[in-house]
Amino acid sequence: MGVKLNKIFGWIIFFIGLGIIFWVIFNSYNIFTAKTPAPDIFKVVEEKITTPTKGKTPATQEELQKEMGKAIGEQLKGILPVDTLPKLLNLVAWSIFAGILFFGGGQISGLGIKLMKS
Repeated sequence: MGVKLNKIFGWIIFFIGLGIIFWVIFNSYNIFTAKTPAPDIFKVVEEKITTPTKGKTPATQEELQKEMGKAIGEQLKGILPVDTLPKLLNLVAWSIFAGILFFGGGQISGLGIKLMKS
């Protein structure tokens, strides 16, 4: 009776592990083929900067730094779109999480196989 129960639990645990692995593969496929977006862990926060009127010279060092930062930001937007880095970081974060789940699913399936053998 105990051996048969171990085999039943072994098969259940084996299929749970396989289910986790296939779920991760399916979601990763959908994310990397752009059918679903990656989970948003990193987001772009747009800050509103008030611009002084044209032709007005910045009076303080702080205003000059803000103007230079804004000018550099405008130039960088032309080279690299704003949401590129967060998308890349979200894909890397998903890949790490998927790897952990994949490893865990393999370990769970391995436990199921050990239970079936005993």
